[in-house]
Amino acid sequence: MDVTLHLAQDPEADALLGRSPLAALVGMLLDQQVPMEWAFKGPATIARRLGTDDLDAHEIAAHEPEAFAALLSEKPAVHRYPGSMAKRIQQLCQYLVEHYDGDAEAVWKDVGTGGELLKRLAELPGFGKQKAQIFLALLGKQLGVRPTGWREAAGSYGEPDSFRSVADITGPESLVKVRAHKQEMKAAAKAAKASGR
Repeated sequence: MDVTLHLAQDPEADALLGRSPLAALVGMLLDQQVPMEWAFKGPATIARRLGTDDLDAHEIAAHEPEAFAALLSEKPAVHRYPGSMAKRIQQLCQYLVEHYDGDAEAVWKDVGTGGELLKRLAELPGFGKQKAQIFLALLGKQLGVRPTGWREAAGSYGEPDSFRSVADITGPESLVKVRAHKQEMKAAAKAAKASGR
């Protein structure tokens, strides 16, 4: 895996996301309740604070939890909730060590179908169905991981030429379109709630 992603809108952070399957998974895990760019900058910040240029699932899984939480809490914090996200990242890495010998790419390498890949992603700690579908769409659209039926498994996130999620961000223009779509969805949800539906 060595592609150019534009999720963090920061060359160093995006380079790490494009070459490190674990960084991409951690970025996706962090992508909640913070701006997308902040979330996807997180893996590079964590790597830098660990004194390395990559992330290692074995190292993170074995890291002393309080020290790892402190590392994420340093200013600027990696996430709005650095303590709870540190715990989730360690749980993800422990799962990868236990089930995939610490190799994040093994989650999707040699997978037979989109449905099987969706199941594997949804089993990762911190990944619900929606997050798994978005990551599956990212794998298919930008990272060349396209098992049979991947678009269908990714649901609406797999649709070509859509601007629904991080899977569709290829630069500043598409980021603006994805952000606009998210705002529309929030407004529609708020309107539906207000009307008592």
